[in-house]
Amino acid sequence: MKPSQGKIIGKDLLGLGLLLLFLILFLFSDRVSTSDYAEALPSAWINVNTIFLSIVLEAIPFILLGVFASALIQLYVSEETIKRFLPKNAWVSLVPAAMLGAILPLCECAIVPVVRRLIKKGMPLHVGIVFLVAAPILNPVVFASTYYAFRTNQTILYTRMGLAFVLAIIIGAILYSIFKSRPNQLRSQINVSLANHHVHLDGGEDLKQVKKASVLTQLRNTMYHAVDEFFMMGKYLILGAFIAALFQTFLDRSLLETIGGNEYSSTFVMMVFAYLLSLCSEADAFVASSFGSSFTDASLVAFLVYGPMLDLKNTFMLFAFFKVRFVLIFMVTVTLCVFTAVILLSGWIL
Repeated sequence: MKPSQGKIIGKDLLGLGLLLLFLILFLFSDRVSTSDYAEALPSAWINVNTIFLSIVLEAIPFILLGVFASALIQLYVSEETIKRFLPKNAWVSLVPAAMLGAILPLCECAIVPVVRRLIKKGMPLHVGIVFLVAAPILNPVVFASTYYAFRTNQTILYTRMGLAFVLAIIIGAILYSIFKSRPNQLRSQINVSLANHHVHLDGGEDLKQVKKASVLTQLRNTMYHAVDEFFMMGKYLILGAFIAALFQTFLDRSLLETIGGNEYSSTFVMMVFAYLLSLCSEADAFVASSFGSSFTDASLVAFLVYGPMLDLKNTFMLFAFFKVRFVLIFMVTVTLCVFTAVILLSGWIL
């Protein structure tokens, strides 16, 4: 067995283990809480279970909606169709690129290989970057999930969407200024083991084969892709929800209030959480809302904007597809832009 195959199998086993943990907790949580064993369990762990299940159960419908939409786009929407709507002018194309993200429900892990394919077929680098950071936040599924998670605080919803739109254009403009003389920032050799399971259709020939396939074959391919993506997203959601529940239960309340009450420290901490938890953008709002009583609204917006633009899992994908220097500059640019924008907005809107 090759090392790359071992890593893939290990990740799949981790995902299955996390899903199994969720099923056990879901199916037997009521029985445990009402049985004699409940007295033997610390109340803190029962609280962890309650918070964990509430986050996951609220997020699953939006995950399902997102993975099926992403599968359909991945299989049936060509890169040429997307490129047709973008102006040729470098600066003018920034706004339509951000608007394009509002109609395509692709998460931050699905968007990286899509952008790579678009750039290979002639899309300008800076336009691809705008699409890369805008699409995982501005799409309809994320809007719906954020609306549901923060239905009592709609300011966070609209601030998330508006800030993501503006920052996507700013980030694209900054990177265009830096790399306009060196637009080719793709790696010549792609490390497939790091590239992620989304890279199933890589080129026009595959898309033509899909179009010629029978209805049953197309339906089967859509289901395969959706199931594959659901398992990938599901394990990150479950892991993130579990960690969030642990933080909510065991982190010292006085320390949490000290960190969460300060705009600078709370924003920084929530951006670190967003990066490390690596949640799917279609479900991260439910995890963020669980921190609502401890952290400021501004820091929650930082979590919701920064995570879909840059997290641990898509960092590996970026290094797999793009040159190291470009990825490092991209990471610094996104981090500084999000932190600065949230701090500026904290005293005005939030």
